[in-house]
Amino acid sequence: MTLLLLVFAYLLGSVPTGVILARAFSDVDPRTQGSKNIGATNIYRTAGKKLGVITLLGDILKGLLPVVIARSALDSHFWIGAVALAAFLGHLYPIYLKFKGGKGIATALGAFLALAPVAAILSFLVFAAVVYKSRYISLGSLTATASFPVFLALLRSQAIYIPFAVIIGALIFYRHRENIQRLRAGKENKFGAKKSAEA
Repeated sequence: MTLLLLVFAYLLGSVPTGVILARAFSDVDPRTQGSKNIGATNIYRTAGKKLGVITLLGDILKGLLPVVIARSALDSHFWIGAVALAAFLGHLYPIYLKFKGGKGIATALGAFLALAPVAAILSFLVFAAVVYKSRYISLGSLTATASFPVFLALLRSQAIYIPFAVIIGALIFYRHRENIQRLRAGKENKFGAKKSAEA
């Protein structure tokens, strides 16, 4: 059962929601336009708001659903955390796109909501506050990612998931390395701008 859930989580995480929607309902291939990222922000900017929002919801569900199933089927917090990590890795390295995926924010959010909903909601509020103030999606994403293990530690009962949160967070920071460089140089695109640098 554990192995099946890990495989299911990875394969579901690998589903390129944004690519499927953009190719089906527009003439956009997000891998060649905007930031060339398959995530919701690039879909929003290149294929339209509606497809961007649907992509966001789809990517969240990719992380949420496997962990919800794992929590009902498994007794081990370690393996539940591993299922969350598998879904996240599926989005980053999707088998369907030759292992070239997105940056994982929405899928991580979905997994975190299933693992520790209170900590995830608090981190989302951090994201919303930072984006509202700065209009940088990438900065909000990175700040929220960094805050999640802190909230887990404060909640204590969810602290067992901290190692998985740190691994996922490290990969998110790695995938955002170009965004970080642009932020430091003052060249990152703000949300609502025509140019795209997906967070």
